[in-house]
Formats: sequence, structure tokens, C-alpha cells
Amino acid sequence: MKKNVLIFGLICGAIISSMMIYGTSKFYDDPNFKGNDFFGYASMIVAFSFIYVGVRNYRNKYNMGAISFGKAFKVGLFIALIGSSMYVGVWLIDYYLFVPDFIDKYTKHVIDTCMADGLPAAEVDAKLAQMASLKEMYKNPLLVILITYAEILPVGLIIALISALILKRKKRQESIISNQNQSPI
Repeated sequence: MKKNVLIFGLICGAIISSMMIYGTSKFYDDPNFKGNDFFGYASMIVAFSFIYVGVRNYRNKYNMGAISFGKAFKVGLFIALIGSSMYVGVWLIDYYLFVPDFIDKYTKHVIDTCMADGLPAAEVDAKLAQMASLKEMYKNPLLVILITYAEILPVGLIIALISALILKRKKRQESIISNQNQSPI
């Protein structure tokens, strides 16, 4: 199980991390990039589709075509954790070394969007206070890690759950009986 989980977790992590770097650079080129949220979550779903592939691969190649819901979810969970951990690690490197002003640019983008949407001044001020709080939290690397996990891991957990529901399969009784009746040659 370890090899299977590691391979598919690394594939997941590589895809989502590269898409995150691309999205961040696209945002830096154009802070008004409207599709950034859609692009981010769509790339998470594409990357985490390898949870399904990994669970199916484990079931078919290593578990004789059968897997319980719990075991399937466990495999999916570990793949999601590896992929998410890679994403968090790459974000920490990207943020602290290459885009340390990300929160400032993001705050400007959020406030500009609020004003363009015609929100009342009180709501814009509330959003500004929220963004100031986020900036303060981003001064603590542990909070950056937790915030980043909270951004990506729930998506992976949902896909692991769906994959486990789809791929669970019990062993067939007749194949068990026929295997017991066969004598070794």
C-alpha cells in the first residue's frame, strides 16, 4: 500500500503544486484575473482525481479486486495527505521566497472588487479589517500552514470519500470457494 499511496500522492502533489505556481504567477501578471478561484479549485479536482486512480489501482493490483470502504478511504486519505503536504510545502517556499507581498496584492484585489461591485462603505471596511487579520495571521508560519491545509485538504477528503464509495467491492464468494477447492499441482 505504501508504494501505491506514495506514487499517486506524489503525482497529485506535483500536479496541484505546478498549477498553484502557474496560478500565482498569472495573478501576479494580472491582479484582476477573474478566473483564479475557478482555476484553483478546478486544478485541485483534476489533481485529486488521481485519488480515484490510486484507490482503483490498489484494489485491482494489490488487493485481488476487492476493497472495503474503510480501506479505500484510508488509501485515498493518505494520497490526499501527501498531495496536500506537497502543495503546502511548495506554497511556503513560493510565498516566503518569491511572493512575500502576496497578501498585500490580494488585499488590494479584494477591496477593488468590493468597490467595483458597489458594496457599501461599511462592508468594504469590514472586508478590509478581515484582510488585515489575514495579513496578521500570515506573519506566523504555523498559521500559514494551517490556512493552506484548510484550503486544499477538504477537497482531497471529499474526493477520497467519493472514490471509496464508488470503488468499494466485496470479495465474491464463488471465487473464494473455487480457490479453496483447487489443489496445487
